Amino acid sequence: MEYGHIAHVDKPISRMVFGTAMPTMFAAFRSVYGESPDFDARLDAAFRLLDDMYAEGVNCFDCADHYGEEPLGEWLQARGLRDQVVILTKGAHHNRWRRRVTDFDILHDVHNSLAKLRTNHLEIYLLHRDDPAVPVGPLMDALNRCVDEGKLGAIGVSNWTIPRIEAANDYALKHGLRPFTVSSPNYGLAEQVEDPWGGGCLSLSGPANREDRAWYAKNRMPVFAYSTLARGFFSGRVRSDDPASARRFMDEAGVKGYAHPDNFKRLRRCELLAAEKGLTVPEIAMAWLFNQRALDVYALSSPSKRERMRSNVAAGGIHLTDAECRWLDLETDHR
Repeated sequence: MEYGHIAHVDKPISRMVFGTAMPTMFAAFRSVYGESPDFDARLDAAFRLLDDMYAEGVNCFDCADHYGEEPLGEWLQARGLRDQVVILTKGAHHNRWRRRVTDFDILHDVHNSLAKLRTNHLEIYLLHRDDPAVPVGPLMDALNRCVDEGKLGAIGVSNWTIPRIEAANDYALKHGLRPFTVSSPNYGLAEQVEDPWGGGCLSLSGPANREDRAWYAKNRMPVFAYSTLARGFFSGRVRSDDPASARRFMDEAGVKGYAHPDNFKRLRRCELLAAEKGLTVPEIAMAWLFNQRALDVYALSSPSKRERMRSNVAAGGIHLTDAECRWLDLETDHR
């Protein structure tokens, strides 16, 4: 496992990050709240999965105010691992009634996250969504109140545009506050053609986002990339010669976001290169991400089995040439 370092976090951070938005963790979440008759079995399954991820060298776990925090907090306490683990969690996500990007919601969600995760400090805290109608000043003030109280380390955003990040950081600079130093957009070999969840999900992938990638490279802002394997599109089960396989092996959000013609072309090239190199499709797709050397990338992944995380970790050490990377991303017909 390769580890990186980011400002305001005093621990090394695994380049592979385990994302807790997945079935085993959702089932454990319901169990924590007594909504399942097999409470112990479901929580034990989550504990075993977290044990497996940690055993593969993963020390950074991604969660959010509305998923993953409860079982992760139980596990950290039971295993006594809090000092060894980097928590990345998120708040200020919209709900069905309103857009929750306000100073009140930030303070509410931070304190709930601290309680659910059984800790007094969160290494990385992100605003999960944005509301461009809300001024950035009160948001930065609220986050920095928590920074000053020792509750937050690095602060950042998920699914924010670059102009909004710049506006927030300009405000922080003018007022002597900690700026955003981390961002978590979608990023991977597959182009996010449609918003998987119907609003507010931003991507760095594909030709349309080349300038945004250049901004991240120039500013050296770490990218915690989500949906790195396009929600199963590059799992190896979806086949380029069988487009209908996407609906058999992917959820509705994944099909909506990624099962599009150009991505099937990328998948075909992954299949060909994987066969040549004796690798798998997900290994090639993950290797492509880690070979984007201009960016400081951490990859969020949510495998259900230890061997799949082991494969992801190994992919981080696979070298692809620049020509191979451009070919995989349809930038050229030759490699």
